[in-house]
Amino acid sequence: MPELDPFTARATLEWLVEMGCDEAIGERPVNRYALPDRQPVPEPPAPPPEVDMPVTADAAPATDAVTEADRRAAVAASLAELHDAILGYPYCDLRLGAASTVFAAGDPAARVMIIGDAPGREEDRAGHPFAGASGALLDRMLAAIGLARDGEGTAGVYLASVLPWRLPSDRAPEPDEMAMMLPFLRRHVELAAPEILVLMGNQPCGAVLGRRGLTRLRGTWTEGFGLPALPMLPPAYLMRNPGAKREAWADLLELAARLDPEP
Repeated sequence: MPELDPFTARATLEWLVEMGCDEAIGERPVNRYALPDRQPVPEPPAPPPEVDMPVTADAAPATDAVTEADRRAAVAASLAELHDAILGYPYCDLRLGAASTVFAAGDPAARVMIIGDAPGREEDRAGHPFAGASGALLDRMLAAIGLARDGEGTAGVYLASVLPWRLPSDRAPEPDEMAMMLPFLRRHVELAAPEILVLMGNQPCGAVLGRRGLTRLRGTWTEGFGLPALPMLPPAYLMRNPGAKREAWADLLELAARLDPEP
């Protein structure tokens, strides 16, 4: 660039000041659009040598919920111990939203064990299976064939639920919820040792028999947990569908005939 005479340099400086260029940054102009020279990329540092780190509790694999349920159920030597094992089982979140743990009612030495669906609102409040209006209907049904939840010996029944806790909004149970609680249900049946299982609902049929479709299964003897099992319509279903009471009566007569066969 040719040197400027003093007059031209002064005029140029005044023009720059008028344009707002009132601060000198460097002695020489810099072309900001020119690409900088490429710098060599430094080699990455060598990785540190591998060392064996001790496995901490946080790094250990999580306990399998079903395996732990199997273990806890197996060591329960009585119904009271099984109840405590369920209360101490930490892996099923249903317990967090339930008001009570619905375990059982009736005579644990009875010949008949009735397993119902997961507890509803009334069962959750009462703390025992088959409560409220549906429980009152069940009591009338049993009385028609000489059985009662407060009966003893041959006149008694033992009542349980497929799950011990109410499901949120009474939704259907998830497969993992059923799987982790199934060992406790199986052990419950083993400890009670009934002669006959009555499965009142789709949920106990699915858990014990591995099949659903109660309206097709009802009234037909099958086997569950190694015992004679009779699927039956639950009282809550009969309250919604009064026309099905005829089928329920037929099933009750079938149960009575199995308990007291004619000579």
